[in-house]
Amino acid sequence: MYSNAAYNIYNQNNVNIESPEKLIEMMYEGVLRFNAQAKKAIFDEDNSKKVYWINRAIAVIVELIAVLDKSQGDVAVYLDGLYNYQIQLLSYANIENDTEKIDEVSNVFKGLLAGWRETTDVAH
Repeated sequence: MYSNAAYNIYNQNNVNIESPEKLIEMMYEGVLRFNAQAKKAIFDEDNSKKVYWINRAIAVIVELIAVLDKSQGDVAVYLDGLYNYQIQLLSYANIENDTEKIDEVSNVFKGLLAGWRETTDVAH
């Protein structure tokens, strides 16, 4: 589903990680952390922080799209569409200060993270 591109990109940047599987887990966790910060910024009415954290979450999702190995079939194609939809939701959340859209994205990534951990044995 994912090529070793993610691993190679981060290795080139001297980031020590255990495996490509661990990197994907870290990226999912990053989206969740950034969404939580964006949601807090909305509650605090801090527009610049909201934009910053949503943009960070979107950047991680863009990277997840970039490293998808679409030669692996339907799951990769599905994830491509799912990730793009999550970017759309975060963009709307940014424009509309909509924490429910952030929650929707977070719920998707919680499910992806749980499934990823289950299938890769990277769980803690």
